[in-house]
Amino acid sequence: MDFFTKIVEFIHSTQVLEQFKEVDVVGLFTNPWFLVPFICLIGYMLYKQDFREIIIIFIGFGCWHISGTEYMHTLIVDDEIQLAKVLPVVFGAACILGVIIYMYFGKSD
Repeated sequence: MDFFTKIVEFIHSTQVLEQFKEVDVVGLFTNPWFLVPFICLIGYMLYKQDFREIIIIFIGFGCWHISGTEYMHTLIVDDEIQLAKVLPVVFGAACILGVIIYMYFGKSD
């Protein structure tokens, strides 16, 4: 348990979670230091026809976008989880996980 407490303390000391919350999306996607390598990565994956990884990248950006919506901020009110709002999120996450598992293990190339 001491190992995990050190990891949690390290994450809190680096303020990684706050940095994720305060990301400037418009600034990120207009910054050439991010945009040029990102476009090159997507272009390379299109060249190699690796659509599975492109879909995973878009799912990751979609989950990141959804996690910043007002709906997600209202999941916990007064330190209580709103179960009626959590169930659709859990169902959506299960569907996304099912798609990812199917892409990697369900179908053959």
